[in-house]
Amino acid sequence: METLRKCPPCFLALAIALSVLSVAMATVFFEERFDDGWEGRWVMSDWKKNEDAAGKWNHTSGNWSGDPNDKGIQTAEDYKYYAISAEFPEFSNEHRTLVFQFSVKHEQKLNCGGGYMKLLSGIIDQKNFGSDTPYSIMFGPDICGETSKKVHAILAHNGKYHNVKKDISWDKDQLTHVYTLIIHPDASYRILIDSEEKESGSLFTDWGILPPKEIRDPEAKKPEDWDDRAYIIDPEHKKPEGYDEIPKEIPDLFAEKPEDWNADEKGEWKPPMIPNPEYKGPWKIKKIRNPDYKGKWEAPMIENPDYEEDPGIYIYPNMRYAAIELWQAEKKAFEKVQKKVAEEEGILASTIDDEHDDEPDDEEPDFSDIMKKEKGHDEL
Repeated sequence: METLRKCPPCFLALAIALSVLSVAMATVFFEERFDDGWEGRWVMSDWKKNEDAAGKWNHTSGNWSGDPNDKGIQTAEDYKYYAISAEFPEFSNEHRTLVFQFSVKHEQKLNCGGGYMKLLSGIIDQKNFGSDTPYSIMFGPDICGETSKKVHAILAHNGKYHNVKKDISWDKDQLTHVYTLIIHPDASYRILIDSEEKESGSLFTDWGILPPKEIRDPEAKKPEDWDDRAYIIDPEHKKPEGYDEIPKEIPDLFAEKPEDWNADEKGEWKPPMIPNPEYKGPWKIKKIRNPDYKGKWEAPMIENPDYEEDPGIYIYPNMRYAAIELWQAEKKAFEKVQKKVAEEEGILASTIDDEHDDEPDDEEPDFSDIMKKEKGHDEL
């Protein structure tokens, strides 16, 4: 398993776990608790440094924490780029269940910023790691404004990146939350937030990584006798003779000429015009449902000649780095990585429940006290 941490404008804790399906205990490939010496394990990239756009990190437990000694790293500057990575022993998740897990806390009322991490494969230049550096998996929350709030789960495959097609939302508050991505050897997956499953399914269907198994037959042609008109002109509906000659207005036959009407000055008196009750407007052709309507024609489905099964769609053979690469509009993102992973289906119960479930509860009193003080100050 791996445990990672990453930083947005919030507090972020991250853990990755890799477990073998048939084995009770998972293998821990990487763990980071951001205790003393963490800077020796992580490499801060020089990306954007020459442009004076590289942000700095704080090592802190945040403004409210269940344990002041339990620290993470936090983005320290607004409108800056952040890039940092840590190397771990290279591994492959072939025939194994991969668990990528981390926690995030946005202490400020976040409007725009990311809380996602990356797993990278192969060998990279960590001092030049940046947004263009290829990655294998990117996972975690992201927000920009009120309309864009989602959990990314992006998987690399054959040089292309594919984001999960499902919309996975998350609660925006100022407390710690744990994000977990689990990928099984049968290409099934689960996405959880605070141990609660938010989505599950298959890599084959929920990412669009592979072309579809079936496609519309490009050679098929609509039959000549295929009637796709939903409505047709009513053959029984005929325009009455003289309909177009009916005037829109007619003289008011009940009007009377005023007694003081001066024909020499005003000319011959004529009754005013009024709407003609017989006038029905321009003739409109009546339509009825087509009794021969067959519906919208679609080409039949056929097997896609470009589709190939890929049982190894879930495999990342040489994962080697945990990384954070962000642009932060708002600082104060924290990160923390968990350390333990247990048996395949008991991962959450044995790790997050033991180490994280107490964390939000412990934070609550400090957070509530600070919010009350701020509210009281605002009311003065």
